[in-house]
Amino acid sequence: MNMYVGNLNTARNVDIFDLKLFEQKDAISVIGLGYVGAVSLACLSSLGHRVIGADIDARKVDTIAVGQSPIVEDRLGDLLTEGVSSDLLSATTDVKRAVMDTDITFVSVGTPTSENGGCDTRAIETVARSIGEALREKDNFHVVVLRCSVPPGTTLEVMLPEIEMVSGKIAGTDFGICFNPEFLREGTAVADFHAPPKTVIGVTDPRTAGIIAKLYAPVDASPIVTTVEVAELVKYVDNVWHATKVCFGNEIGRLCKPLGIDSHAVMDIFVKDTKLNLSPYYLKPGFAFGGSCLPKEVRAVSHLAEQLGVDLPMIDALIPSNREQVDQAVTLVRTTSAKKVAILGVAFKPGTDDLRESPVLDLIADLMQEGIEVTAFDPAIRPGPHIAQQFDYMRHAAPHLKAVVDALPRILKATPDAAIANADTIVVSQNQPAIRSALAARKKEAAVVDLVRMPATARASANYIGIGW
Repeated sequence: MNMYVGNLNTARNVDIFDLKLFEQKDAISVIGLGYVGAVSLACLSSLGHRVIGADIDARKVDTIAVGQSPIVEDRLGDLLTEGVSSDLLSATTDVKRAVMDTDITFVSVGTPTSENGGCDTRAIETVARSIGEALREKDNFHVVVLRCSVPPGTTLEVMLPEIEMVSGKIAGTDFGICFNPEFLREGTAVADFHAPPKTVIGVTDPRTAGIIAKLYAPVDASPIVTTVEVAELVKYVDNVWHATKVCFGNEIGRLCKPLGIDSHAVMDIFVKDTKLNLSPYYLKPGFAFGGSCLPKEVRAVSHLAEQLGVDLPMIDALIPSNREQVDQAVTLVRTTSAKKVAILGVAFKPGTDDLRESPVLDLIADLMQEGIEVTAFDPAIRPGPHIAQQFDYMRHAAPHLKAVVDALPRILKATPDAAIANADTIVVSQNQPAIRSALAARKKEAAVVDLVRMPATARASANYIGIGW
């Protein structure tokens, strides 16, 4: 195969990569309407594609079908409303029909950590069989794009065989297969889609490379085309590096604190070197990392290394180091002798209502276990069907936090002022305007445990404690 791997702008195989050779594929199905799927669906429709979202969760489908967002994500609701209003966007629970009626299928289903620490690919296998059933009845060349975070080999050794077996067709000849990792940050996912840091297209045939490159041309004219396995591992490497940066910054903070050295002064100088140190993002002491990606990807890479018999002591140490930051926060609260503690910020980061692997929930669990009365506030978390679904998911995915999740409806307050009203200690895990305003109005004797480095005015207090400074 005359296959080019690299940047399309530098390709010399014009006979293969001349995008004019490929018919415009304007109908796209997106299977799995979680964070990545919902954002992809809305953004692709905003580029003028006819899109069909598919999910087994009827509540998500019904919400999206009327142009409403099932999650808290900046600009997502507007794009969904526009897509529905322009008759470009629809949603269904019929996965097979969605594939039948489109030319390209994006797969963005959940890949949680399995019991042995690896990646649970059962959802991918189920979807692959549905795709195979649809392709068996189709004659045109259809492209299947996997976007989930998976170990190298999953696309070609798990998903592809299922599609080929059920459809009776051959990848590269009858249909295309692609791994296209997403680099969307929750809270800024729509902006990231339209201005991606990079676009990686992992393929086995040039026709599929051309089709997907043409699809992304409006937002990235220079996609990186590579092998499927490289594309799969790039996603893990990106997230493990982000996890590494968080732990590294926090360990510097823990080193600086007993020395009486301002860790942020140290790190402000460190991140000036953008040539060698790459980026300042994440490289500040603060609280533990969490969310749907970093913890899962770190565990997956450790599991992969174990399978290969490779020793990766630093990566293996990331989860324990991250847990140490939760323990550090508990210790700081304990030093205040508080009986009532208010937590400002519950999701794993500002601008999202995602509770998956939020370290704040572990912090609350530890405080409750010590008999401390906890109240909390998060600007993005409001009562409703979606947050109820998150609570249900958390009870299943994190059984050790069941007591915390069950208590959240009682713990969560409607305003930050209500959360801190009777608190002896206020723990700040998000730096947001509503939270900063509430701190200014707190009772004078209340201690503040800062996990995010609030502005200098908030730190000017005898009862203020920073986690790493």
